Parts: sequence; C-alpha cells; structure tokens
Amino acid sequence: MTAAADALVVTQPSVSSALAALGRELGCDLFARQGRGVTLTPAGHAFVPYTTDVIGLLGQGQGAAREAAQLSARRLQLAAVTTAAESFVPPLLRAFSPRDPAVDLTLVVGNRHQVLEHVLDHSVDLAISGKPPADDRLHAEPLLDNEITCITAPDDPAAGTLQTAADLAGRVWLLRESGSGTRTLNEDFLSQRGLSPDILTLGSNGAIKQAARAGLGISLLSRAAVEAELDSGLLGELPLRDGPARRSWYLLRSAIGPVRPTVQEFVAFVRTHAGPSAAPPA
Repeated sequence: MTAAADALVVTQPSVSSALAALGRELGCDLFARQGRGVTLTPAGHAFVPYTTDVIGLLGQGQGAAREAAQLSARRLQLAAVTTAAESFVPPLLRAFSPRDPAVDLTLVVGNRHQVLEHVLDHSVDLAISGKPPADDRLHAEPLLDNEITCITAPDDPAAGTLQTAADLAGRVWLLRESGSGTRTLNEDFLSQRGLSPDILTLGSNGAIKQAARAGLGISLLSRAAVEAELDSGLLGELPLRDGPARRSWYLLRSAIGPVRPTVQEFVAFVRTHAGPSAAPPA
C-alpha cells in the first residue's frame, strides 16, 4: 500500500479507500491482509490482466491521439529476446528506418519472460521472441526459421562428428538464467531424453559462448547467435542425430485493442523483408 501511495503521490488511506470501493463495486475481495501487508486473493489474480490491459491501452491511446494530432513524433516501441537482438533484429531495424525516417524506433532487450511481460502490459508495440505460450491475449505469427545448434570448444575431439544426446550425458551443460527461452530449450531437450547432467548457469549468450570456447561445457543456442564464431573457428559444433525439433522466431503483439498505423506499417515490412521463410500476410 505504501509503495502504491508513493507512486501515485497520494496518502496510504486514499489507496486503501479506493481499493475497498473497487471491491464493493465488484462484489468480492481483491486483497487479503497478510501480516502488515496485503496479498491478492484468487479474485484479485483474475482481475489483474484486465487492469493491465486498461492501463496499458490508455497509455497507447494517448500516444495515438498525439500522433494523429501531430503533437508528437510517431513512435514504434519494440522488444526482442537477447538472441534475436544480438543477431538479426538490428539489420531489420536498419533496413526499415530509411523507409520512414519520421518513426522514432526504440528497442528493449530482455529474456523471454521479460519480453512477454512487455507485450502483455502494452509497454511495447511489438516483440520478437521464440515460441510464445498459448495465451488469448497474445497474437503471434511465425517470422523466421530458428535453427538450433550445439556448441562446444573448437578443440573438442568430438567437434564436427555426429552425436546423440546420450553421447553428451557426461558433459557439463551451460544454461542461461531462469526466464530465458534458451534455458527452457536446453531443459526441455535434456528432460525429454532423460538426461540430468551437471549445469553451469550463466547470465548471457556471450558468457555461454566464452565458457564453451574455454572448454567449460556445451550448450544449445540459436545458430543466429553463434554463426560468426562457428565460421571463424572460435567455437566448435556438435551435430546431433536427435537434436531439437524445428523452431521459429515469432512476431508478437497484444491481441487486445486496435493496432496503430505505424505498427501495421512495420508488420507489413517485416513480413516481406525478414527472409524467405517470413510468414505471408494474415
């Protein structure tokens, strides 16, 4: 309550009164006392996504109105998972920018969990990520193929020779932090094959690549993230007979609310310029 009051620049009793009034209007309790604080009830948890949409759409609506009245520059706020942001997204933005220099582009980078939150709370217009969860509040369309490869040290004797998952059971696996789609990819691969290897958690793709290069372990990463290192011989590759299933990169947006013309313009551009596997217009 105190944090909410500080953020809104009002008194704590005012926040408590407003929440109590909202509960009476809905006919149910949204919060329950827990010690000196409060926690969401099941009704409160159910109500949160709707409030997130209302607040987020209000902010987007204000921006759309100002753009239409030519009181502010046209903006396009994008989010991308780290792997995409470090590979094919910057060239995509560079190709789009000269087509419409009046659009102010912003790119937010995070892991899969963070990027999905940005889309769902309407703080970005579009996002590029791996396969999203099934959620009626998300609109997703395939964008590009996302080839997955297993990396290792360049001097690994097994590099370049066909392997199975069982052959790698005794290796240390290098994983990203919780919330990362790359971590989920590796965990699912190991779990589906009944493997429980030693794990070393690292906070970025760059750290994983350096660790693999130094011989500390192996990891599944998007080829887009390691193509330069594989081509230059800084990393080795372990071809897998039973590797992960084919995956795609996705273009995501909220399924709630109207789509601004600037967003439609970028989506149309991406569909035709992202590559040969870009999805056709819906």
